[in-house]
Amino acid sequence: MPTEPLEIIKDPMVLEFLGLKREAAYYEKDLEQALITHLYDFILELGNGFSFVARQKRLHIDGDDFFVDLVFYNRLLQCFVIIEIKADKLSHQDLGQLQMYVNYFDRFEKQEFENATIGILLCADKNDAVVKITLPQENKTIIASKYQLYLPTEKQLIEEVKKEIEKMDSKRPKP
Repeated sequence: MPTEPLEIIKDPMVLEFLGLKREAAYYEKDLEQALITHLYDFILELGNGFSFVARQKRLHIDGDDFFVDLVFYNRLLQCFVIIEIKADKLSHQDLGQLQMYVNYFDRFEKQEFENATIGILLCADKNDAVVKITLPQENKTIIASKYQLYLPTEKQLIEEVKKEIEKMDSKRPKP
């Protein structure tokens, strides 16, 4: 049974089932609406154990209102999973916003028996170095996941496999 968020949450997520055209520019609300329309397919793409809780969940914090794009609960991990959607490349500000939402859920929504809230920043593009530098080294609750509207081409798949092999080779101890 999975115990870590990265064992369940996919990166990248392929959202081809939304039927969005490759050339078109989308606003976050358009992507969110498409995900809600195809909620069943999106939950299957997310992974095992997810159930839908809320859309545009309002957080009222000392006179200010904030709205979390999507809230799920994962029964396998026994925690809330918050998803923030960004139609552009991820920024460090986006990670800070998501961290605030995760902190709110951990302090005011979760029960004592539940695990820490997980935040997923679903973005069109990301810089892994920015993610790594922005988040604490011991981070286990904030995940940046890139989405793709279409499956990659054969050439793109081959390039990704080569990159992964290079990563694995660089981590192996040298004899």
